[in-house]
Parts: sequence; structure tokens; C-alpha cells
Amino acid sequence: MSSVGNGDTPLVEVKNVKKYFPIRKGLLQREVGAVHAVDDVTFAVREGETLGLVGESGCGKSTLGRTIVRLHEPTSGKVIFEGRDITKLGTRALRPLRREMQMIFQDPYASLNPRKRVGSIIGTPLKIHGVEKSKRRARVQELLETVGLSPEHYNRFPHEFSGGQRQRIGVARALALNPKLVVADEPVSALDVSIQSQMLNLLDDLQKELKLTYIFIAHDLGVVRHVSDRIAVMYLGKLVELSPAEDLYKRPIMPYTEALLSAVPIPDPDLSDQRERIVLEGDVPSPINPPSGCRFHPRCRYMTDICKEVEPPLVDFGRGHLAACHHPLNVDRETLERAKVSKRHSPDAADESAKPRDSSGRSDPVPGR
Repeated sequence: MSSVGNGDTPLVEVKNVKKYFPIRKGLLQREVGAVHAVDDVTFAVREGETLGLVGESGCGKSTLGRTIVRLHEPTSGKVIFEGRDITKLGTRALRPLRREMQMIFQDPYASLNPRKRVGSIIGTPLKIHGVEKSKRRARVQELLETVGLSPEHYNRFPHEFSGGQRQRIGVARALALNPKLVVADEPVSALDVSIQSQMLNLLDDLQKELKLTYIFIAHDLGVVRHVSDRIAVMYLGKLVELSPAEDLYKRPIMPYTEALLSAVPIPDPDLSDQRERIVLEGDVPSPINPPSGCRFHPRCRYMTDICKEVEPPLVDFGRGHLAACHHPLNVDRETLERAKVSKRHSPDAADESAKPRDSSGRSDPVPGR
């Protein structure tokens, strides 16, 4: 969506973050298990960058986004914002940072209070953070204009707007305090296709104008390609691939990414007929009791015995392209020899000695791209 502004300076760093939701049963509500929603994820987002976070429903991407902005408390790990560890900050210490980190929620119908007028919805963050009442109305009307709505909408209720307009109100609320980081949780998935492009263009324009940094969560890889500088792929709570956007589409390394890309619609019918549609067999394993080794192995067509037994580390295959797979795709012998295990990004449970030794061959799930 944008060119990265400040070199390699990270605005936010996620280090070995885990988020487990306890399962309690019985009269005493004893913990009998846990949902491994996010399991040992590490990455950094540079200032001015857009990081796309993708994966199928239930993979933990929305939970990770909420954990980054501290709407969820992490089970373990660190979230570092502008060089400061914010993981253990209390409510009072966290309040000033709320100005810097905001979230756009997925459902424009559920995320707006139907009993409040638009002016009150957008103005609430300003009120909480001590902006004078005399200045609030002017700021709210300015924000409405910024997102393409009329200042006259100030006194309307959410039910008087279409889905696209409601999402614009959600964007205006997120921008009210001039944040540096915006976590956009599937901001266009609930909108008509004709409205999606308008919302994406709006987010792009706002990023350029206000120098925003985005974490863009989605399951539509066609959308993510057009908005992201880099893309992180999640599966069952784990980060399985991290790559510059264009490189991911031209050279997917993780078989799960290959399957996701094969489902992206191609407008050219001739190219669409040429490609192989990869249908994953079986159900997604339970995050309560995830499989051993590589979590994708029960559904992977390249699976061997090592995939069942050893969790693969995230390996850097060059040009910032990391993937966790024992049998990587689109990797030649020379690249395999040069590849190095990324100790920084690999989960603690991964076997760093299990560097891949053979490739599964070439794959082109999006031909002609």
C-alpha cells in the first residue's frame, strides 16, 4: 500500500506472543484445557508499513491483532511499541498509549452502538482523552469529511447508514486521536465488492496523508496483495510464512500458502483453466489439542514422517522470505544450501537443527502473475 518510511525502524514488535483461552468445567471451574489461539508468534512492523495478516477462519489472526493493542492480555511473550514493553502495563499506564494504537473492527453493524448518534460515537475517544468539549464537534465533523461523509451526519444514528458508510464511521473513530498504528480487522469482508475498493482506496489515501502504519487482517489474499508491503500467513495459531507481498504470490514456499493462493479468483478464464485448484482434505485440527510436529501435516499432500514428529523452524530463504516447512516449494538446491534458520522468528518448540534438506518442487498456483 505504501513505501516504508523510516528504514528498518520497528514501530511494533511481537516477541514469542502466546494467547491461550482456558477451558473450565465443573462446580469449581477447574481448568481442564486451553484453546491455543496464538502460539509463539514473532514479527516486527516497521513505521509506515502495511503488514497483511492472512489465514483461514479460526487461525488466530484476529486474536493476535487484539492482543497487540492489548484488548486481550497475552498469556506470555512481549509486545513492544516504540521500544517500550507494553505487555504488563496496567490500565492507567496504558491509557496514553491508546492514542497511538487503534483498531478498526470487522463488523460495521455490531461495532457501533445503535443507541448513540454518530457525533457521540466518534467523539467518545476525544472525551476520554480530555479534549475540550468546544473543540470536539469541529474535530468530529473534520473526521467525517476525511472519511468521505458529510458533517451533516453528526446527529444521525448508525441504522440510517449503509454498511460501507458505517465502516467509514468506524475508520473515523479509529483516527480520532491521530494514532500511529491501526489494526484493521477484516475491514472490508462485510462489505459489497463494489464498496470494498472504495474502502481500500480510502485506507490507502489516509495512510499517505497521516503516515499511518497498518496491520491488515484478512482472509482474502486478492485484497491483501494490493494493500500490503509484506504478508504473514498464520495456521492454527502459528506463523508459517512471512514474505514481501509480490514474492509470496510468485514463489509460495509453504504448502498451506500454495493452497490459499490456488483459491484466489483469476479474472482471465484462460489462465483460470490452466491452474490447479488445491482442495485441502480433512478438517482443521482442534486448537485445544493441536497435532504434533508441523500443525499442517494432517492436511498436507507433501507430508512425510518428519512432518508428524518435528516442528519445523522458520527458515530465511533470502530476500526476507521466511517459511516453516520440511519440504519447501519453489526452492532450488542452491537456495536450500544458503538458507538459514531464523532463531529470532522460530518458536521455542521448533527444532532449529531441522533445516529442510529437500524441496517439494515447483508450484505456480496463480499462473501468469
